[in-house]
Amino acid sequence: LARTIDDLLDLSVIETNSVQEPTPVAVVSIVNDAVAQVSNAAAVASIPINILGVDAEASVCGDRRQLVSAVFNLLDNAVKYSEPGAPIDISASSERERVLIVVRDRGIGIPTRDLERIFERFYRVDRARSRDSGGTGLGLSIVRHVAAAHGGDVCVSSHEGEGSTFTLMFPTPLREESVDHG
Repeated sequence: LARTIDDLLDLSVIETNSVQEPTPVAVVSIVNDAVAQVSNAAAVASIPINILGVDAEASVCGDRRQLVSAVFNLLDNAVKYSEPGAPIDISASSERERVLIVVRDRGIGIPTRDLERIFERFYRVDRARSRDSGGTGLGLSIVRHVAAAHGGDVCVSSHEGEGSTFTLMFPTPLREESVDHG
């Protein structure tokens, strides 16, 4: 119940306030913080998280806490829906005028019929598994709202039994702004 309330409060803040005072944040610090936050759950589940290249120069303009929360929620879902030993890969790169943060798992995957709905509040593909793992059904909704609040987007590619790849896309900040490295 406490986790659901926390997630609802986070979602409410994201929806109503957008980004209060956006500042450039180094993507490497976003990735490292999110990986650190999920590392205990990943270790307990025997799931390795591989950081496969993060552009050291990449940055995103926005609210650092919200950005870390979005990446954390993608990693947390990947851990919950993967079998022990199945690695999760995360990478980040700059591409023209946007930054891409990619989280790939080799978990159970998402049925095609559910792909359109997974970013809805409280929507769960596998209700029994989400309940057992403590999921609130709000994580992907938070991811979508954080992306939108930062002028970005999120997309997913998934195949049942093979895993899922989530890609967060954000515009790059103006070059003259100083970057918060965490």
